[in-house]
Amino acid sequence: MNALINPGINVDELKVLVVDDVPLNVLLIKKMLSQYTFQLQTANSGQAALDMIAKDQPDLLLLDLMMPGIDGFEVIRRLRADEKTKSLPIIILSALNSEADIVKGFKLGANDFINKPIIMEKLISSVTTQINLKAATSGNA
Repeated sequence: MNALINPGINVDELKVLVVDDVPLNVLLIKKMLSQYTFQLQTANSGQAALDMIAKDQPDLLLLDLMMPGIDGFEVIRRLRADEKTKSLPIIILSALNSEADIVKGFKLGANDFINKPIIMEKLISSVTTQINLKAATSGNA
């Protein structure tokens, strides 16, 4: 069942990278997205995410902000500064929920911001919207 995703998009080929340093959060996100047949990849740090993206760019990034070492804000900054990754859709998933943090995320180039605890319907809506937008703007819809 792939409701909400444009019928012309092959979800089996879509790579979604989930970046969070808390394994339970990663499992929860995977469960929430289990109705889709995405190729789900995971990273537990900002540096691991950047390394994975450099080797094999995903179609969508679900990114936590508070991580040891390179935080999510810096990951976004680096991705937006690189010509190859500047248009990668990024959805922030964070317990940070102050107006300043949300504004900072959007100013750096995030496409959406979802507060934790994550509401499944909000996550699915945001993910499907970003996938459909990417397909429409790249001519794959």
